[in-house]
Formats: sequence, C-alpha cells, structure tokens
Amino acid sequence: MKKDAALVVMAAGMGSRFGGLKQMEPIAPDGRVLLDFSAYDAVKAGFTKIVFVIKHEIAEDFIAIVGKRIEKMIPVEYVYQETDKLPEGFICPADRTKPWGTAHAILCCKDVVKEPFAVVNADDYYGRTAFKKIYNELTKDDADYCMVGFRLKNTLTENGYVSRGVCVTESGILQSVTERTKIMDCRYTEDDGATWTELDPDTLVSMNLWGFKPDIFSYIDSGFRAFLTAHLSEPKSEYYLPTVVSELIANGTKKVHVLTAEDKWYGVTYKEDKDQVVAAIGDMIAKGYYD
Repeated sequence: MKKDAALVVMAAGMGSRFGGLKQMEPIAPDGRVLLDFSAYDAVKAGFTKIVFVIKHEIAEDFIAIVGKRIEKMIPVEYVYQETDKLPEGFICPADRTKPWGTAHAILCCKDVVKEPFAVVNADDYYGRTAFKKIYNELTKDDADYCMVGFRLKNTLTENGYVSRGVCVTESGILQSVTERTKIMDCRYTEDDGATWTELDPDTLVSMNLWGFKPDIFSYIDSGFRAFLTAHLSEPKSEYYLPTVVSELIANGTKKVHVLTAEDKWYGVTYKEDKDQVVAAIGDMIAKGYYD
C-alpha cells in the first residue's frame, strides 16, 4: 500500500530578479509551466498531495493558470504566506514588504500538512529521479529528515548569480548547510564582489528539496519566535529553512540523510534563462519523457 506524503511548493515569491511572476511563465507550447512537470514527476514518484504556498495577491491568477491544471493530477491545497502572518505576540512592522523567508513559508503549512512531506521551489526543475529518491527516503519508518543535493556545477546559470545552500556531509549524513546568496562560476562573494571564495564544482548544494516529518513545525515555530525577537525591526531579515536544519543538526536533535542527484537542474532565475529551459523541456517532451 502506497504511503502518504505531501509535496509543499514554495510559490509566494514574486521573482524580483526575473522581473515578473516567473512561477506562471509558460515553458511548453501548450502553456505548461515548470510546476506542471514537477507535479507530474511527484505523482510518478508516489506523492499523494500537493500544497502550494502562495500570496493572496497572486492567488486568483495562480489557481487559474497553474492550480486548476495540477488539480486534475493530484489533490491540491493552498496556504498563504503573508508578512503579517506571525506567531501570537508579534506585530509585523508597517513598512515590512519582504517575506519572512523559507522557514516561515513552511510554518504556514502546519495546519494542513500532517504527513511526511518534501519541499521544493516553484521555479526549479529537479527531475523525476530526485522526487523518487526523496519519496522513498521520506516514507521510511524513522524520525530522520532527508534532502536531495545537487552538484554545484549542475545548478548554475550563465546570466547572473544564484543563491544556494552549500552542504558539508559525512557518510551520507548532512553536517552543515550554509546559505550563500551570491554564487557565480563556482565561487561566492559576501561583499558584493569585492572578494570571491572558490568552491569545488562537485560541491553538493541544496536546492531546497528537503524531506521532513511533521514535527519540524514545532522546531520552526520556536526558532521563528526567537528570530523575531532579535530581528523583527530589520526590514530585510529572513528566517531561512537551512538555518533551522543546521540548528537541529548542531544540537543533535535530528539526522538528515543526503541523497545525491547527478542530473542537471533547470530554473528560470533570470529572463535570459528561459530559452535554455524551454529547449530542455521540449527535448524531453519530444523523447516521450513527458506527455
């Protein structure tokens, strides 16, 4: 009997670098977007539900353009990540416009996700193998978490910098993950390009393809409260999912099994990325990998 597992899709971002709502940008002749192919792969892998994390301002368009089509493949639910959706006792600053980060996006799902679940970005193409690997690991009868790591060299774009979680592993277990928000040509900068640090092209990086059990919500909730206490008034502060994971690893609370994907990642970080993604998906459709 197939075990239940949900796929949480983080789709609330407006795609500032892309210059529009890239989650709805067609990349197939019939109007399908990257999310359609992730949903297809998730269904093939065994997932039983998809939860979309979106914003109220895009809900009508998102559901009409993307959601209604995916609802035909798999049960779908929607949750909303808004800046004022904070734990009791905290009030969002009036001038806050930036979302609170990926950990907050996941916390918004606590009332609808009761089963093991994977997390993905709406604007990334991960490949069917990655979904199958994480579903199989996620549905094991243990309390551990998991993630799929990609080779850094397979996750870059020629059109600008990317943000990646740089991973350190030992015997297949994640030891740490550090968010690097400006990576280009297998090197990163923390001072807007004044200096650069080289990274091995085969370095495993997180593309936010995580696998969790429902107890993650309690950890995020307590961590987010501490984060807000310290950073509520900072307009650009964000509570990242890798931060939560790193803390759980550091204090010995959780083990995170790392599954390696050797496939090339595709994503539309910048407008100029679209042609390459369209060509790659088109080739897979032509070869019968997708209908």
